[in-house]
Amino acid sequence: MYRTHTCGELNIEHTGRQVTLAGWVQTVRKFGSITFVDLRDRYGITQLLFGETLNPRLDQAPLGREFVLQVTGTVTERSNKNKNIPTGDIEITVSDFKVLNAAKTPPFTIQDDTDGGDELRMKYRYLDLRRNAVKQHLELRYRVNRSVRNFLDSRGFMDIETPFLIKSTPEGARDFVVPSRMNPNEFYALPQSPQTFKQLLMVSGYDRYYQIVKCFRDEDLRADRQPEFTQIDCEMSFVEQEDILNTFEDMMKHVFREIRGITFNEPFPRMTWDEAMEFYGNDKPDIRFDMKLVNLTGTVKGRGFKVFDEAELVVAIAAKGCSEYTRKQLDELTEWVKRPQIGMNGLIYVKYNTDGTLKSSVDKFFDEEQLKAWAAQCQAQPGDLLLVLAGREERTRKAMSELRLEMGERLGLRNKNEFKPLWVIDFPLFEYAEEEQRWVARHHPFTSPKPDQLGLMDDPSRYGQIKANAYDIVLNGTEVGGGSIRIFQRDLQEKMFAALGMSPEEAAHKFGFLLGAFEYGAPPHGGIAFGFDRLCALLGGSESIRDFIAFPKNNSGRDVMLDAPSGIDQAQLDELKIALVK
Repeated sequence: MYRTHTCGELNIEHTGRQVTLAGWVQTVRKFGSITFVDLRDRYGITQLLFGETLNPRLDQAPLGREFVLQVTGTVTERSNKNKNIPTGDIEITVSDFKVLNAAKTPPFTIQDDTDGGDELRMKYRYLDLRRNAVKQHLELRYRVNRSVRNFLDSRGFMDIETPFLIKSTPEGARDFVVPSRMNPNEFYALPQSPQTFKQLLMVSGYDRYYQIVKCFRDEDLRADRQPEFTQIDCEMSFVEQEDILNTFEDMMKHVFREIRGITFNEPFPRMTWDEAMEFYGNDKPDIRFDMKLVNLTGTVKGRGFKVFDEAELVVAIAAKGCSEYTRKQLDELTEWVKRPQIGMNGLIYVKYNTDGTLKSSVDKFFDEEQLKAWAAQCQAQPGDLLLVLAGREERTRKAMSELRLEMGERLGLRNKNEFKPLWVIDFPLFEYAEEEQRWVARHHPFTSPKPDQLGLMDDPSRYGQIKANAYDIVLNGTEVGGGSIRIFQRDLQEKMFAALGMSPEEAAHKFGFLLGAFEYGAPPHGGIAFGFDRLCALLGGSESIRDFIAFPKNNSGRDVMLDAPSGIDQAQLDELKIALVK
């Protein structure tokens, strides 16, 4: 056999035992007539000692980093112990060895603090995966996967696979399309989610379904987005919103307890979408710290300050203990909000000094009593700093949301090892797309309105008032899951399609299979999908999901290791009846 033990399991209790190990050479250290080698595999590192009798062989054919090596020897106690590794009390006194495969010098060091840049490590991802830091990320991913499966199995969920080659229904993000050789000029699409299939499974009577499944969206990329990603996809029949929230809150608590040893004794807080937008400026608030947005519009208008008088919204936050900010620091924040990504023209500040006096950048327009009214409205205390933005409502609210997060980061309030989950509920059912001059579904077109608002579906003038029976679970300012109670009656689903500007013919062409299924006894049902990659990244204390995917794409959506996407042979194009545009 190639090995009797792994490189991570031997300890002082194995002293005197003859063993065989196999792995990769991490380091080689020669001291006169003896040589020490650290041998690494997936499970850990074990130190090898090559004595005088074996050193001549090493002199003739030196070992290099990443050589694949098999050794036989005796477990002995180390004189210089290493308390940083589980095998640090022992070493293997080697009696024989065999180089199973030599290796070229790696393009970067295979260690936690590597000297390889992102693109280089992506090109040689199979080497990067040997690093302990990456291995720990994939181990965490596996543990989360196993924890989720065990929980769902215990609650009666059945894992059912759904197709990857489906029909394109471009209602959300762009589809990846796949040409069909046997059906020329026709295309499959890769699923953005198994949404309609899991609803059909509910119609079929499989009342608790789940899948940890690959999904595909042809979108621009960022740190928490990849063209292919993994969802924990779930659906339940004969449920209301409360059933979904309770079940999957329990799942999250189970995962945190198993993976991080964290117990949540209290129910997750809940917040309506309207509250999230008013107090945090976005629908995925980070509640690890306070610093809520305060609307000052009614308080500050009509004082002759043009910036405020012409603004749709004037909004402030109180940064605790920041009244001593220097002019340089305030100028830096002003430039920060002027960046194109934020898009504001400037920043107003009020220093609430520790002696109780107030000093602002608009003293010419507002006296101290007026500034005190601002401070009182923001619940600011002496020593705090008010930061104020003004402008068009949507842009200003979004900008203040970003500034709040930036201040939280600068003040050390966003601890990656502190976890604050919450549910955001009561989303709008529709939002108006100005460019298309029509209503679009905020979640997706299968989401049901709140039960008490079904009647509003008959009045297009009230679409903007309708709340969805939808919910998101948010963790530390990141949406990690979202779902809804679904429409399950054909007439309501047809009203929804009509509200989205879809003709009966178009609805029948795209979703006739679902509408037809609803006529055969569809039960009330609802579900949720978690972003598995995002959840793993947050549990691992990282902002990037790429760190938790074995073979991710880069920021351009390319696999630089495989050099994909790439062209295909002309013969393949001819078979598919595809002519490339020059």
